[in-house]
Amino acid sequence: MFDDRHQTTKGIWIAKAVGIEPFTVVLDLEGTDGRERGQDDTAFEKQSALFALAVSDIVMINLWCHDIGREHAANRPLLRTVFQVLMRLFSPRKTTLLLVIRDKTKTPLEYLTQALKDDIQKIWDSVPKPEAYKEAALNEFFNVEVTALSSYEEKEELFKEQVGQLRQRFYHSIAPGGLAADRRGVVPASGFCLSALQIWKVIRENKDLNLPAHKVMVATVRCEEIANEKLTCFLSDKGWLELEAAVKSGLVPSFGTRLGAILDSYLSEYDMETLYFDEGVRTVKRKQLESSMLDHTYPALETVIEHLHLVALNKFRSDLEQTLRSREGFTASVHQCVQASMAEFDAGLRDAAVKHVEWDASKVRNKLQEHMQAHVESIRNTKLAELKASYEKNLSDALAGPVQSILETGERDSWACIRRLYRRETENAALAFSASLSEFGLDQTVSSKMISDLREHARSVVEMKAREEAGNVLMRMKERFFTVLSRDRNSMPRTWTGDEDIRAITREARLAALRLMSVMAAIRLDDKPDKIDRALITALLDSGTLSQKRSVEFTYDPLASSTWEEVPPKDTLITPVQCKSIWRQFKAETEYAVAQAMSMQETHRRSKNWLPPAWTILLLAILGYNEFVFLLRNPLYLLGFFVAFVLSYAIWLQYDITAYFRHGTLSALLTISSRLLPTIMDIMTAIVNMSHSHKKHSTGRSSRPPQVHTHSFRNQMWRQAQGQYHQSPDSPSTSSSVDSNSGDEHES
Repeated sequence: MFDDRHQTTKGIWIAKAVGIEPFTVVLDLEGTDGRERGQDDTAFEKQSALFALAVSDIVMINLWCHDIGREHAANRPLLRTVFQVLMRLFSPRKTTLLLVIRDKTKTPLEYLTQALKDDIQKIWDSVPKPEAYKEAALNEFFNVEVTALSSYEEKEELFKEQVGQLRQRFYHSIAPGGLAADRRGVVPASGFCLSALQIWKVIRENKDLNLPAHKVMVATVRCEEIANEKLTCFLSDKGWLELEAAVKSGLVPSFGTRLGAILDSYLSEYDMETLYFDEGVRTVKRKQLESSMLDHTYPALETVIEHLHLVALNKFRSDLEQTLRSREGFTASVHQCVQASMAEFDAGLRDAAVKHVEWDASKVRNKLQEHMQAHVESIRNTKLAELKASYEKNLSDALAGPVQSILETGERDSWACIRRLYRRETENAALAFSASLSEFGLDQTVSSKMISDLREHARSVVEMKAREEAGNVLMRMKERFFTVLSRDRNSMPRTWTGDEDIRAITREARLAALRLMSVMAAIRLDDKPDKIDRALITALLDSGTLSQKRSVEFTYDPLASSTWEEVPPKDTLITPVQCKSIWRQFKAETEYAVAQAMSMQETHRRSKNWLPPAWTILLLAILGYNEFVFLLRNPLYLLGFFVAFVLSYAIWLQYDITAYFRHGTLSALLTISSRLLPTIMDIMTAIVNMSHSHKKHSTGRSSRPPQVHTHSFRNQMWRQAQGQYHQSPDSPSTSSSVDSNSGDEHES
């Protein structure tokens, strides 16, 4: 069904509100934009509006939701004129302006309320006021209220419900907090007719309520229609839709030129169709059309700028990475890449610029530069961290091994060597590190801080190795002690022959171990003298010889403390009390080696003195002269002694007599006597076997006995020799060799 919109109210209608307490009179005014009235009668709109404001406590103004924000459709010129005349013709009387929004959309009511109040406030601020009310605020004349009603055609039930709720607000409207709570200047009911007649007379005679000419109103309506039509055509334009879709997928060449051409085409069409309308209205509506189209293109323009931003930033990152790989200076590389990327970005901005938009590109350029600077800072920090780690590793490798080796020597000048090594390596690393940092364009403060950190790292490496070696000081002391004790000055193993001074050697070994502990007791990188070595030697090595002197002179123990004199606690590795405890454990674990050395020396002395003294041998020769002459006169005795000598010599060769006597004379005699008889039997058996073999060779050619008897005899003799050999498992190697030889002769 066709809905023919036309004016429903003509003039001003007055009636009593039914069912509303207190007594309420309702005035119904015709619309301010009705088409039924001609140009000459449009002043009635302002006259009726001013009349309603002058006589009413509550004025309801219907507004279409879509007209909010518009100039004429929202009655802004009408309100401006009415406000101005109201303050000039009538005394202040606070009236409630109840703005009723019709056909409410999804826009939140709070937003619409704030927009309407802001518009009314701007209208109030813009109108010229009489001198008496020049500084008057809007809330002194009006109380602005806003409510909304849904569409009657789309939501009839909801519309009726909201109307009922609005009606409820008029009950007891003059009560405190009601819609008409302000009762200043109230006219009694008996005088209302006279008051209304006088007010209408004043309004009718006022000439400030004339409306614009008819052609202006026609131009306003028609230009707005044409502008809306062009906006709709622009939004559905194929070229614009393709351009908008292309922008979402990436950069679009000549974006600004193409978009500008589309905008120019629709603006030209608007200019052609509105050529004969009022120029002022036409210009205003053209600007509104241009602004509306640009508002719809703004997201696409933002997307283009984001693409340009991303492309320029990625180019900067890749160019910077490649430039740094070519080992060019960091600062120069950054400057070169920034210039190239910004030039490309500026070219892209010029290509994407739309001539209809006057905008400042400095913000987007600054944003890109900030992102580039952030990336530069990230790369710089990464490079600096890698550079610092590399120098720290090289410095650690240059210090850790040599420091450990020097500390293991435990010499008096160990810390002097470490200081020279530490200063040399640290200075070389600091100079090279400073030269490397100069490429990054750092502040002098930052550069100095990083070089200082490198020096601290070098010191921490030395301190760490010193503390590590101090934790193994007991093991190092024992190694040094055993080295000095078991090897001579030529690093050859010692042989304890009986001429060595074990006490002196032991003292020398302990002194070397004590000096090693003195070296590891504290960190001495500051080249300050201390008395640790002297205190340790005096308290630990010389404690036995000087104990009586100490007890007489003083009772102070230099090691009865937790700190060293002239050594800061942070540089202390082993406290005096710990040194004393370590020394006790060291002596307990090395006493056995000293005792064993002394035992070996004593044993060697005994082994050298197993023969009788020379004077005893001389005395035996003098006293045994007669017996020697007797032996010479009796050869049989001499032969017996010779046989005894041979047997004794054979036994001497079979046994290590000297080794037996090292364990004592009695044990040696018992061992020899237990093995003497088996050895003699082995020797005699070997001699008998040799004689039988010789006899067989002498008679073998003349007569050969039966083969069976010969082998039986031979096997019998062999088994006998083998049995005698196995009866004496400890028999000497000589008898075994003799037995083996005799066996070979038998086989031959």
